Amino acid sequence: MPLSHSTFRIVAIWLAAVFGLSFSSPAVASNYQNLDPAVQALLRQLEEKYREGERYLPGYDLRRTKPSAAPRIYMPTRPLEIYTKYPWKEDIVTTIFWCGELPTENNPTPNTASSWDTKWQETFGGYDDPNPANRIPGQFRPKSFIPKENPFYFALPYNDIAGWKNPRPDQKLIPWYKDRYKKDGRTILKGQWIAIRYAGRTCYAQWEDVGPFLVDDFKYVFGDARPSTTGNKGAGLDISPAVRDYLGMRSGAKTDWRFVELDEIPQGPWRTYGANNAFVIFRQKQMEKRRLEEEAKKKELQAYMVKLREARDAQFLNSPLPR
Repeated sequence: MPLSHSTFRIVAIWLAAVFGLSFSSPAVASNYQNLDPAVQALLRQLEEKYREGERYLPGYDLRRTKPSAAPRIYMPTRPLEIYTKYPWKEDIVTTIFWCGELPTENNPTPNTASSWDTKWQETFGGYDDPNPANRIPGQFRPKSFIPKENPFYFALPYNDIAGWKNPRPDQKLIPWYKDRYKKDGRTILKGQWIAIRYAGRTCYAQWEDVGPFLVDDFKYVFGDARPSTTGNKGAGLDISPAVRDYLGMRSGAKTDWRFVELDEIPQGPWRTYGANNAFVIFRQKQMEKRRLEEEAKKKELQAYMVKLREARDAQFLNSPLPR
């Protein structure tokens, strides 16, 4: 039975993990002669698709090109454009909002708190000043402080938690519900990444608030519908000053966006800051691991030096004194 694109990708990753097989060359047939016949059949389909240029392992460019001799990496160096799990939502009116923003006519809700954090401005580390004169060019953050959370954030008009504690009935329809649900009253949306595309540039950001205007537009956020609100010309996405500056856009412009997985997010300034940022957390864990390894090596060396001194002293005490 021929494999679908999604099944093919899953099987490729599974086989690579379980059997240690590499699909970096079409000549993998010799590696699986001793495997189960059913597995051999799957591998032949994978090999055939590889020859056609369909490479689905993490890190590959998913464009239909001939196999490249370049080394594989886990994180892609460019955004994925085809065969993605989540489709693009195109031509969405996009407005700017920021942590610490006070109520206005077009934004009646203060942003000192978010829909999931009553002390959002404190958690973030301060007022995310949108004035370009008060921001550091190229660092995408305010001059006055280093953000404690990722300054690349956004809001969409759906909240899976009503009244801070009750899950909405459609929460179970969220694509990642089974993977992230822990208990009632805890959102499974906060921190989710999206890609935002504008004028040939793509930026990545994390979900940190709800809006614009609505909190229950499930059919737009997770379905095929257009935004339900009529406010701000039907705005369907709020983005932070950092996203605005990276994309070089003004409030009210139209962008495209879609949900993304971590392994689709390339290098960029969105990986730099934030205790809520998976890439920052990973770097911190790696640094702590290296610190502990260095500390263990230091202790081992110290213990070795102690033994050397003890051996030296024992030899000295047991040696006859010169006459």
